[in-house]
Amino acid sequence: MRDQDVKIKRVAVVTGGSAGIGKTICEQLLSEGCEVISLSRRAADIDHPRMHSVEADLMDRAATLQAAAEVTKRFAVNTIVHNAGVIRGALLSEVKLDDLDALVDLHLGSAIALTQAALPTMRAQRFGRIVLMSSRAAVGAVTRTSYSATKAGMMGMARTWALELAPEGITVNVVAPGPIRTDMFYDVIPAGSERERALEASIPVRRVGESADVARAVSFFADPAASFVTGQVLYVCGGTSVGSLTL
Repeated sequence: MRDQDVKIKRVAVVTGGSAGIGKTICEQLLSEGCEVISLSRRAADIDHPRMHSVEADLMDRAATLQAAAEVTKRFAVNTIVHNAGVIRGALLSEVKLDDLDALVDLHLGSAIALTQAALPTMRAQRFGRIVLMSSRAAVGAVTRTSYSATKAGMMGMARTWALELAPEGITVNVVAPGPIRTDMFYDVIPAGSERERALEASIPVRRVGESADVARAVSFFADPAASFVTGQVLYVCGGTSVGSLTL
């Protein structure tokens, strides 16, 4: 019997599920019949019988460990989408090591803690889907020392986990978005500004991405049928990871 022929109750944790890309991912997974738990600083305002929220600051290591234990005690989690992230932008001369530590805890440490807590269930079911949210910035972006370093670290971590967990039916993949219209995007680039128009013109597909673009990529990796895809990075970036030449 093939993996995709086995009917599995999908129970997904989405970090940062209360807003932006994370909220759209929650809605996408709910539409596919998943039980969904948002793990975020704020409760998700999604009214659905299969939607749950656990509030925690994932830059607080103790709070993260407590939340991971709580979620995996209440729910048989077999799908993790680690979407929570912040930027903490600064030029190299102004980078603060405390910011680097905070992003290590958020982008890497909380992924480890949550996955470790869910592994017993995944192993017992011989099924798991882990999707880490990196960024196009992992290949380099001005003012993104701490952000790009930790987002690039996610890729190496995912490839290592993919090798370790593949024999147990657990896949691990990465989605790396480019510019996506979210509150975080507009914290950096004013809406309707000349800078926004210039950015759109510089993107090969000539538009900024939407949260739904990212959610569709996550949906593919999280699908039980995607059992032969692991250790991969999918850039959802409108071509910005490839670059372009103006001749």
